[in-house]
Amino acid sequence: MKRLLYLALAVLLLLGAGLAWRHYSKPQQSAAPAAKGPGGPARPLPVKIAEVRSGEVIEGVSAVGTLLANESVMIRPEVDGRIEAIHFQEGQLVRKGDKLVSLDAGEVEAQLTSAVAAANLNRSRLKRSEDLQAKNFISVQALDEARENVNQSNAREAEIRAKLAKTVVRAPFEGVTGLRQVSPGAYVKAGQDVARLEGIGVLKLDFRVPELYLKRIRVGQPLAISVDAWPGEPFSGAIYAIEPAVDESTRTVLLRARLPNPGARLKPGMFARVSLELAKRGNALLVPEQAIVPRGDGAYVFRVIDGKAVLTKIETGVRRPGEVEVLNGLKAGETVVADGQLKLQDGAPVNIATPKPAPAPAAAAK
Repeated sequence: MKRLLYLALAVLLLLGAGLAWRHYSKPQQSAAPAAKGPGGPARPLPVKIAEVRSGEVIEGVSAVGTLLANESVMIRPEVDGRIEAIHFQEGQLVRKGDKLVSLDAGEVEAQLTSAVAAANLNRSRLKRSEDLQAKNFISVQALDEARENVNQSNAREAEIRAKLAKTVVRAPFEGVTGLRQVSPGAYVKAGQDVARLEGIGVLKLDFRVPELYLKRIRVGQPLAISVDAWPGEPFSGAIYAIEPAVDESTRTVLLRARLPNPGARLKPGMFARVSLELAKRGNALLVPEQAIVPRGDGAYVFRVIDGKAVLTKIETGVRRPGEVEVLNGLKAGETVVADGQLKLQDGAPVNIATPKPAPAPAAAAK
């Protein structure tokens, strides 16, 4: 009896397991509709566009430099003496050859008077010796000695005249005098500082650029300069000399430019910012900076063709605020996505957003 009971229970368990298996093996029907596959129509993404335009691009390099006087010298006397007169005012413009300082020349002038008298006497003796030798009254040797005495006296006179000239210090070039270090009546030694003379009608500018640009730099290239003392006012100049050697420690090359300085507003020693023009392209292609899509292998933009975004690789050039030059990959007049390209994929449809019209002005009240 128990055996039959166990057998019945086993049959019931087998029947229950079979029903459960049939229930869970049937496909389940979803209440929600099936999603569309990739081939279905995609929703256009709103974007803003910009046109590839032509414009002028100036390629350049920036640097900093120091302004120098075109000519600069410290005024110093060549001989010892007492200052008799100072012929310039501090900060005065002087011409080349103008007197700057005169030393007491009384002693030298007396020496010159004696030398001139001796030279005149020796010339008279030479003339008499030539007459006597012509009549054979003196020897040829005596005539030669008379000629030598004349030569020596002439040399002595020239020496004293040169010394007398050194008692007057003259301007070696046109420039502006600085602050003087001595006063009239002071006794100065040879080489003692009197004042500085700066030629600032034209200034020099020394600055350095990386050796990378050396092959693109030439004498005569224009450059723009700005200084803190005159903010917002541009100054211009041109390169006139290039250092033949590259600095080993900085790998830069020293350039020297010259720039006019009307009104002497610029001063030697000023700090200057330099913009050196390397190339100018009049028909460069320009796109908005935000249209560039950087990727690992380069720069891209999305062109808009027949309502779709086409990913295009480009080669960029000069960057300036708000715009980037395109060297290859685009043509003037083409349309690129300028905003909204973050979610775009190549070939995706786009919806070009049009700017809202400006509100009409309110009618004037009667």
